[in-house]
Amino acid sequence: MTLLEGLLLGFGGIAAGFLNTIAGGGSVIAIPLLTAVVGPIVANGTLRISILMQGIAGVAGFQRGRAIPWRAVVPLIAPTTAGAVGGAWVATAVSAGFMRTAFAVAVLLVALTVFLSPSRWVAPAEPRLREPWRSLAFTAIGFYGGFVQAGVGFPLLLALVPGLGMGLVRGNAAKTLLVFIHTPLVLLLFARAAQVDWYAGLVLGAIATLGFLVLARVMPRRSPVSVAAAPPPV
Repeated sequence: MTLLEGLLLGFGGIAAGFLNTIAGGGSVIAIPLLTAVVGPIVANGTLRISILMQGIAGVAGFQRGRAIPWRAVVPLIAPTTAGAVGGAWVATAVSAGFMRTAFAVAVLLVALTVFLSPSRWVAPAEPRLREPWRSLAFTAIGFYGGFVQAGVGFPLLLALVPGLGMGLVRGNAAKTLLVFIHTPLVLLLFARAAQVDWYAGLVLGAIATLGFLVLARVMPRRSPVSVAAAPPPV
């Protein structure tokens, strides 16, 4: 990676972190930058480093605010993680052209969340997703997240808030935790397939996470819980 590419990732990381804090969707910036620097195949695996680093900050913030609904999340871990591992395994075998198309669709999905306003969703009195549909839904969402990651926050939030009746903050906390749990396994699969650029991922992840934390601190009306309760960050 050249100095210019490192600078581009640095500035992109700052923009992605700030965007994640304000409205979500930092992957709209991160994906094109990583693709330009390391190519679409390696970009897919490399992005998970940034997701993992920001996940640590997000989960820590939610846990400090006691917003994580552990009892409700635990049954969702197995189907989501199984789907994510399957999706990542498939992603390691696709062509660069296919991955470029998948990235384009994912970026479009992230952009659409701006118009659908997840921050205004209201949880129903009774859960709408029941077994076996609950497990099937979270397996499918996990597969998408393992395959391409970008935009997975939206279907997760859709399943957690209108689907399972969680409030927006609890739903975002559950979403952040579910992504955080399966990301190390997904990252390992991509690493074993030699589809991770560790240096590029650490640069982007560290600066994006720093941008997220810095902006959260200068926004006094938004605690770590309320910041992470913005629309899906990835």
